[in-house]
Parts: sequence; C-alpha cells; structure tokens
Amino acid sequence: MAKVGNRQKKTLVCTECNEENYRVEKNVKNTTDRLEISKYCPKCGKHTMHKEKK
Repeated sequence: MAKVGNRQKKTLVCTECNEENYRVEKNVKNTTDRLEISKYCPKCGKHTMHKEKK
C-alpha cells in the first residue's frame, strides 16, 4: 500500500492571463520539478500553458 503523505494538491496558473484555473494532485516524491500542462483557459478562450504556482 502507498504511503499517505506523498501526494499534495497544487494550483495551475495560466501563463498568459495569470488566472488560477485548475487544482491537481501531484506526487512530490516522484515529480520534483514543476508541472507544465497545456490546458483550456476559460478567460482566454483557448488552450494555453499552465504552470504550477509557487
């Protein structure tokens, strides 16, 4: 069974309008670098890169 404390909730921010749009879970032990995912931004109305908030 997996350990309980490895996953944390992270906020993704649009790189173009700086809107906080998504909350995702990330395994911080396996993935040490910041997430960068192409997601739909409802404010911009298109797919943009979303980065993990500091």
